[in-house]
Amino acid sequence: MYPKKELAQLVVSACNQFNIDTVVISPGSRNAPLTVGFSNHPAINALSVVDERCAAFFAMGIAQQKQQPVAIVCSSGSALLNYYPAIAEAFYSNIPLVVISADRPKHLIDIGDGQTIRQENVFENHILFSANLIEEESQLKNNISLLIEALQTSITQKGPVHINVPFDEPLYETVEELTFFDFSSVIASKKKQFVDLDKLLPIWNSTTKKMILVGSHFPDTELQKILNVYAEDTSVLVLTETTSNIYHPKFINSIDKLISKLTEEEYKELQPEVLVTLGGMVISKRIKQFLRKLQPKHHWHVDELKAMDTYHCLSEFLQVKPVTLLTSLSKGKKNVESSYQHAWLQEKELRAVKHEEYLKDCEYSDLKSFEIILESIPNASQVQISNSSIIRYSQLFDVNPTLRVFCNRGTSGIDGSTSTAVGAAHASKNQTVFITGDLSFFYDSNALWNTNIPKNFRIIILNNAGGGIFRYIPGPLTTNAARYFETPHDLTAEHLSKTYGFEYVQIKDLKNLQSSLTSFYAESNQPKIMEVFTPKEINDVVLKNYFKNV
Repeated sequence: MYPKKELAQLVVSACNQFNIDTVVISPGSRNAPLTVGFSNHPAINALSVVDERCAAFFAMGIAQQKQQPVAIVCSSGSALLNYYPAIAEAFYSNIPLVVISADRPKHLIDIGDGQTIRQENVFENHILFSANLIEEESQLKNNISLLIEALQTSITQKGPVHINVPFDEPLYETVEELTFFDFSSVIASKKKQFVDLDKLLPIWNSTTKKMILVGSHFPDTELQKILNVYAEDTSVLVLTETTSNIYHPKFINSIDKLISKLTEEEYKELQPEVLVTLGGMVISKRIKQFLRKLQPKHHWHVDELKAMDTYHCLSEFLQVKPVTLLTSLSKGKKNVESSYQHAWLQEKELRAVKHEEYLKDCEYSDLKSFEIILESIPNASQVQISNSSIIRYSQLFDVNPTLRVFCNRGTSGIDGSTSTAVGAAHASKNQTVFITGDLSFFYDSNALWNTNIPKNFRIIILNNAGGGIFRYIPGPLTTNAARYFETPHDLTAEHLSKTYGFEYVQIKDLKNLQSSLTSFYAESNQPKIMEVFTPKEINDVVLKNYFKNV
């Protein structure tokens, strides 16, 4: 059974031939031809998620893990606008998301017809390409051309595209066969990658203070191998973040812990002459402030797609794979006598000792709970982390190198963290552990309204009864509007757990937390939620004292 409408058949055929094998559909009537087409196609896995905002983040989580496009399909009207937060995140995180919206024909827009808005180009500020199709036989060739460009763009440029598909009634007529449309002549073109080593090598080989800073990055064994080579160069200091998925004893993996209490003279000692940045967004606010104030002479950003001048001193945008640049550079680089790396690795060890001393006697709090939780996660798990305080806590600890860590840092919003984690869990064979704050969890609680959640999915909520980060940030609590920043509440996830079929465990002290984690990860017939209630009155004090002591 396939839709009778040729335009719907065309869209389904295009997605199939561009190897889009997963489509997340939200219920509606205007998108019925697309729903019938995708759900009956033998090569496409059609998944149903009611809430469009959750559906988009769910699809994005799948695309994040599969590293290939996933399509989302919705009805006309405001349904489409609920996709926007995920589209913005995909845009800034380089995640291929194919947005397919059903629409009314043009003659029904802005005349008072139900469920209609101006859908064409609605995402123009955060979309790579918009294809506005037309339901007329005479437009077949043009529609094919638009679909090719849209899907090709999503694949090659790794980001969201929008395909708007107008349908006139009737919507539910079907046929027994799907018309074949040939897209086989389309070949994705690749830009030739080129590095001008004659320009870069003299600079590299003449400097004694070189810093490589790695932002968010999908796990990459080739990148890990080449960076290991640079670990042996005493003039190179490699800084990584939790979401970089890069590990080495000679890398600085807790940036804030290292630079939080440096003197002006020490900052100048840390200031690099050459800064090489790769990967996506950087979480550490301190490193951004430092590099903007004490700028390197040369900043090279290495990325196939985007030039990010994060530190306002970009001198070279090297539009190649980081592995390509680092490998080419390594063949011509010379070891320069330098104490740069050694000095800061010594400082790293001193901070690590103080870190251990402080945590050893640390009272029950967000910080102490995070330490225990992070150490407990089973090897080879996928870890999804929500934004705000939680991702920042993760930056203070050594992470098990067998773990794969992800966070929505494109726009850094809390709005779709749970839905993204559910999508990533659905796409992964390994157990997924999602660590989140209470506001992030409740904000996106509709994420649990999803029949595609695997049984080995685990959610750990640090519930400090309101936005704890606003107790730490200077400013909010000094105003007479503090309760609007902190949003205090007495909610728990217990009833939501029962509603959506999750096992639930409640934690209120350190001993209970330590004794419950092993069984929490054990096999079960249901996904599980652990809610860890922490004392909000002391969480900010504990964290501030941590930085004073470390």
